[in-house]
Amino acid sequence: MRKNRNIITAFRKSSASGLDINDDCVEVAHTADGGRAIRDSKNPHGPVLFFAPTEWNAFSAGVGGGEFGG
Repeated sequence: MRKNRNIITAFRKSSASGLDINDDCVEVAHTADGGRAIRDSKNPHGPVLFFAPTEWNAFSAGVGGGEFGG
């Protein structure tokens, strides 16, 4: 599936990550096709991972369902 790389919102990170710039966290933005773009908050000019809507929905369901531990 071709992923839309058109980011339509600002990147944001969880408020749970704290205010320390050295905190390990990812930032998430929406793409035009309903997918998500993910990047490292410590390296905002670095690589960005793009996920199609179906990929992001499956990941979100897995997190909510406890598939990844924690």
